Amino acid sequence: MIDLYTWGTPNGRKVSIALEEMAIPYEVHPVNINKDEQYAAGFLKISPNNRIPAIVDRSSGLSLFESGAILLYLAHQSGKFHPPTGEGHWKVIEWLMWQMGGIGPMLGQAHHFLKFNAGKAPYAEERYGKEAQRLYGVLERRLADHAFVAGDYSIADIAIWPWIARYQWQGIDMNAFPNVRRWYREIAQRPAVQKGYKVPDPSVEIPMP
Repeated sequence: MIDLYTWGTPNGRKVSIALEEMAIPYEVHPVNINKDEQYAAGFLKISPNNRIPAIVDRSSGLSLFESGAILLYLAHQSGKFHPPTGEGHWKVIEWLMWQMGGIGPMLGQAHHFLKFNAGKAPYAEERYGKEAQRLYGVLERRLADHAFVAGDYSIADIAIWPWIARYQWQGIDMNAFPNVRRWYREIAQRPAVQKGYKVPDPSVEIPMP
């Protein structure tokens, strides 16, 4: 049993989707970041960076923060969505690190400036809008001859997909990226993805381009 501390963000949804895909039992503990609940002393003991998601594995007492580390742990524990050896193993890590170092922080900045602070910082809007377009271009080229980013469906796709689900926040026209659109829609049809996306709020719907 996994205790999942999360909220309805791309990083949070990575882990709830992974738990659903891997059929690992878990209990949800919502951490409302809009009310600064991530700064509570109890949560700080689990997540030293005051960020969701975080997990506690009840079988061992191990706690983990950082979504990429959590995905690697869950894949190792379940034996799913990450080849244990060989080129496929490293390709998954390669694209997972791309998400952690590029897609996540850069699209997060695009959200901040393009959606929540439009008109306040034109330079930042241009910078992060262009970077969003560039990153979508990287993904578009990769998916031109790959069904999924690292070969088979993997934790790399699970990490990237929830960020692409906010394409509207990033000013992205998905029709300009047909391979990304195909990949996005295919993953969106997976029952585990649909269920995991709705954690912790079952009323939300997956945006469909």
